[in-house]
Amino acid sequence: MSNYNTMKDLKHLILVAAAMFFAISAQAQKEEKPVYQITDDVEVPHTIVQNQARSGTCWCFAGTGFVEAEILRKYDVKLNLSEMYSVRWAYTKKFDRFVQLHGATNLSCGGEVIDVLYAINDAGMITDEAYSGLVIGDENHNHSEIQKAVEGYAKLVTQKSNGRILYETYPKVLKGILDGYLGEAPEEFEYEGVKYTPKSFAEKYALDINDYVQFSSFMDQEMYKPFLLLIPDNWTYTMTYNMGFDEMMAEVDNALNNGYTVGWAQDVSDKGFSRKAGVAIVPTDDVNAIRESNPKAFKKMTDAEVLEKQYSFEYVMPEKEVTEEMHQRAYNDWSTGDDHSMLLVGIAHDQNGNKYYKVKNSWGESGPYKGYWYCSEEFVKLHTVFFTVNKAAFSDGMKNKLF
Repeated sequence: MSNYNTMKDLKHLILVAAAMFFAISAQAQKEEKPVYQITDDVEVPHTIVQNQARSGTCWCFAGTGFVEAEILRKYDVKLNLSEMYSVRWAYTKKFDRFVQLHGATNLSCGGEVIDVLYAINDAGMITDEAYSGLVIGDENHNHSEIQKAVEGYAKLVTQKSNGRILYETYPKVLKGILDGYLGEAPEEFEYEGVKYTPKSFAEKYALDINDYVQFSSFMDQEMYKPFLLLIPDNWTYTMTYNMGFDEMMAEVDNALNNGYTVGWAQDVSDKGFSRKAGVAIVPTDDVNAIRESNPKAFKKMTDAEVLEKQYSFEYVMPEKEVTEEMHQRAYNDWSTGDDHSMLLVGIAHDQNGNKYYKVKNSWGESGPYKGYWYCSEEFVKLHTVFFTVNKAAFSDGMKNKLF
């Protein structure tokens, strides 16, 4: 055999070996388990994860998922409803309120889970197939411009350039803006071979708006009474029932254990909410507790180096014990607000036995858990603004206290 052929064969072997190495390495990375190994204990039937993309309408995706889960529970029918039909309803109502209150109200794209129930009660509902709201050429929702257009027009209307509010005209112009960015909402649509209007479709799978409430726990409010929770996105001025801190968490568990999903308004700006790890935690700053949780990993680190690992999500971290005082303070100092809405669909635990809530998000199938997040019990305690639930999901004892 010539030296040329020998070298050629050697190069071939090296290339094959390299290819095998990268294939094995890629497979190992693919099969690598996340640091937090979560096991589901309870999972309530619900619909698929959706993607709000750049729409800023998490409230509607969480609320629509909540409604879909309620219809699934009540009628054993799995629907994929249009979020954007409720969004355009909300823009219309907010615009009217903005004008009526002389601009002294919120006209953002935000809202709350229960707003979807208000929309259905007032305007009905449509399938996503019949009205996706995607008409401007994007594959995913992008409301960067529509929001500016609505806000800009609202300010123009309230300037009264014609010397008065053109209340006969502005609804027509607003409808044009919404039609342009979201498409015209159909007056009729077909589902499984039958024609419906939005109203008749909502009547077919009827949910009573009076069956649903918000609840939370705040130390400065009267127990077991409804109060107005002062947050910007509560533009409908929906009242929230107040209860004890431990009672609040017990009622969330009671709902999930009995087959009800729970709408959740909370804050995800905290660095304990990890997009990469797919979990949300409130890690302790007690160095000794961290060391004790994993002696081998932290043995050779200084205290400062140990504390740097709090939010690295390289290890399962011990957490702070969140109290009602901490929860109240977080609301008062704005470290907790309702910057996001999601849907609680289950209860779980990690490899160390720590408790989590399984949360359906609306960022597509992202993260290690394909669009779901696991938020620790302590994180939920600290960053909850309020929950939305069917009244029937409360324990008998709580029903007697509230209603």
